[in-house]
Amino acid sequence: MQKRKERVDRGIKARSEDVFAISSWREMLYLSGPRLLPVAGFIVLPLILGIYWQKVLLSVAVFALLAISWDMLAQSSMVSLGQALFFGMGAYCSGIMNHYWGVPPLISIPIAAVAGAVICTILLLPVLRLRGVYFSMVTLIIPLMLERIIEATKIFGGTEGLSGLDPFPSRWVELYVVLAALLAALFGFRRLMTSDYGLVLRAINDNDRSVMNAGINIYWFKAQALFISSAIGAFAGAFMTHVYMFVGMPVFALDYSILPIAAAIVGGPGSMAGATLGAFILVPLSEVLRGAGGLRIVFYGMLLVVFIVALPEGIFHFVQRKYHQFERWVAVE
Repeated sequence: MQKRKERVDRGIKARSEDVFAISSWREMLYLSGPRLLPVAGFIVLPLILGIYWQKVLLSVAVFALLAISWDMLAQSSMVSLGQALFFGMGAYCSGIMNHYWGVPPLISIPIAAVAGAVICTILLLPVLRLRGVYFSMVTLIIPLMLERIIEATKIFGGTEGLSGLDPFPSRWVELYVVLAALLAALFGFRRLMTSDYGLVLRAINDNDRSVMNAGINIYWFKAQALFISSAIGAFAGAFMTHVYMFVGMPVFALDYSILPIAAAIVGGPGSMAGATLGAFILVPLSEVLRGAGGLRIVFYGMLLVVFIVALPEGIFHFVQRKYHQFERWVAVE
């Protein structure tokens, strides 16, 4: 008897992730499993990793926050090339408060996240009407301009930066603060983008003219999305300032702009979870390839090309689609 493999989608009630899921324990577990996995992983991973890989985990969480920040902007029709602006602004705000006024890290970080978001929003407010590559170019140029201003005026330590900042009470506080922030951003902003507010932002990305014709001020919504997104990036910068106990011009480096974009593209844009997954793949991969010396960039670039060509939709969307399907062998009549 001949057989063939048949691919079947799971029931629409389960895939809709709506209230129908509470009708069955099996469906509830099916939907909650992927959500409980990162929560359990973030709790257990710091306990089983060595000190070196704990530091790598910190970098993963920070770049994941920057990737989520980029993903939210992209879903709101603002493709940014300057996540380093958000990162650096939050880093300097927290460093200045701690260095000059003695504000402890656990207080300066949330204040710096809000203050950095306000400053970034004010800087980019005049260019919200720009579209496509024009907005992207402005976000890329501003961090480079700020570097040169700091270098020329020698403010905030100039090229030497501000050192001797207060550290966190312990490495466990470092780890769980940033992992808790990552979980809050991941689940909170996924929920936000599926709400009515998020639908408006997605509609602006799809067809802003239609949204304007409906009587909605799209620039007000874009300013709000810019503030929220920059607050995430500023938090990441403020956090890393107290991990390194230093803030200087390197916080505006292009690495903080390019790697988050690569993580979001590899993981799968438009999902937040894809951006997080991409960071968890690319940052450890970069550390593993560190021993390759000058060939590190070559191997890294080749792997990025393989990811993008083989899975243009992103790893997360591929895994999600497979999770909602199952295969079985059926008899051929």
